[in-house]
Amino acid sequence: MGDPKKSRRRWEGPRHPWKKENLEKELALVGKYGLRNKKELWVANSLLRTYREQATSILGLEESERIKKERELIKKLSRLGLLDENAVLDDVLGLSIEDILERRLQTMLVKLNLAKTPYQARQLIVHGHVYIGDRRVSAPGYLVTKEEESMIKCEAVVPVEAQVKKV
Repeated sequence: MGDPKKSRRRWEGPRHPWKKENLEKELALVGKYGLRNKKELWVANSLLRTYREQATSILGLEESERIKKERELIKKLSRLGLLDENAVLDDVLGLSIEDILERRLQTMLVKLNLAKTPYQARQLIVHGHVYIGDRRVSAPGYLVTKEEESMIKCEAVVPVEAQVKKV
């Protein structure tokens, strides 16, 4: 069974890690979204892969069960802000990794103009200056739901420019 204290690996690396096109795409995404390493990208890619696998497995079910499972999956993805309420199963298959990376807390801070860059957003989160509602969140990879989007707030922090002494 396995040790309950040890968590499983949440990601699966690329099948061909040294393809030039893949390396360039990954590097561009890491830079654009301010990821620390490619493992964070692979975690998002694995999450996307599980949603796609769920969608393809739902397509093979009986009609009554398929409709029920399809509604559940689309409701879950719409709660995360990845799809609309009236989306269909083909929209799940059309999701890209950018859609998931856009829902990360780190990216949301930049979108809401609470941070200038993704790297500054990451620093604010890790240092504990970001709250969702009353809860402090210290994980930059936290996926923000639609409900929580309006509850994101940043503690008043002294800007870096004010901390540096002028000579």
